[in-house]
Amino acid sequence: MTTIILFIVVFSVIVIAHELGHFLLAKANGITVVEFSVGMGPKLLHFSRGGTEYSLRLLPIGGACMFEGENGLEEENGTLSDGAFPKANVWARISTVFAGPFFNFLLAYLLAMFVVGYAGSDRPVIQDVIDGYPAQEAGIQSGDVILRMNGEKICVSREISLYTMANPGKPVTVEYLRDGQKYKATLVPEYDEAEGRYLLGFQGYSEYVDCRNAGIFKYAYYEVRYGLKATVKSIGMLLTGKAGADDVAGPVGMAQIIGEVQQEAAPYGPLVVAINMVNIAMLLSVNLGVINLLPLPALDGGRLVFLLVEAVRGKPVPPEKEGMVHFAGFVLLMVLMVFVMFNDISRLLG
Repeated sequence: MTTIILFIVVFSVIVIAHELGHFLLAKANGITVVEFSVGMGPKLLHFSRGGTEYSLRLLPIGGACMFEGENGLEEENGTLSDGAFPKANVWARISTVFAGPFFNFLLAYLLAMFVVGYAGSDRPVIQDVIDGYPAQEAGIQSGDVILRMNGEKICVSREISLYTMANPGKPVTVEYLRDGQKYKATLVPEYDEAEGRYLLGFQGYSEYVDCRNAGIFKYAYYEVRYGLKATVKSIGMLLTGKAGADDVAGPVGMAQIIGEVQQEAAPYGPLVVAINMVNIAMLLSVNLGVINLLPLPALDGGRLVFLLVEAVRGKPVPPEKEGMVHFAGFVLLMVLMVFVMFNDISRLLG
């Protein structure tokens, strides 16, 4: 029961933030919001105010901010009011659609401030190197600060793990800082049979940073940046076959993760549990923002593609054609959700 409650709270927070972004920008642009809902399925509670219906639905796995005329059917029938979505300026519509993912990133930053303010963060500082491995042979030493890997900026130590996981076995040029001077070294990872993976030879590369000062703003940004990179790289690994179905989690999988984290943190007190839940919500909010910006039908990114095409060509894509594309995308999205949920349940039972 605790897991279910925590899952509902965490997921509801990030969904409400997303839909609130759409809602606030729609109102600011004079677009009529027909319904603002949290959850999916049958309505449990609802009320109307200011021309908008606010509703809470049964399944806490989504939400919606529905605008007048966004499906294009009313436009064909000539029944749209002046506040309808299609009648708004194209840039007003673009900002309204983009606001959902943007608010997810904004929420993630605010949550990250709580996390690093309490738990601190981590700098990419080498603690030691393994004898006979590339890092030692290249002259890297304890205390060196990793700045870049193949030109990719490294801000927190977890980005080192993320980079090596996404690029196993590939040579990497490491830029590092020692006594105020910058150095470069090219490392060729060596495969370790015992570990079952490629190693650069770093033995610990994290240094704790206390963020109970002005550093909270910088390291909160680093946390969101890390979440963004992890999400993008994970999608890339899925597309290139470096990750499989078992690495994807849906609502059931996320609930399982939340439950496991709650159980591990519980012995340390409710505050530690709360901070861990905030951290999960931060990562999920970044994830939701990135996923929604993918240029796929039925997602915000797909809608933005059509709106940008309209902005360039000076006239909208015919509503019936756009509607068909989004409908097809929605069907595929539902099929994917069923597959992911089945995969989550199979993994849970297994």
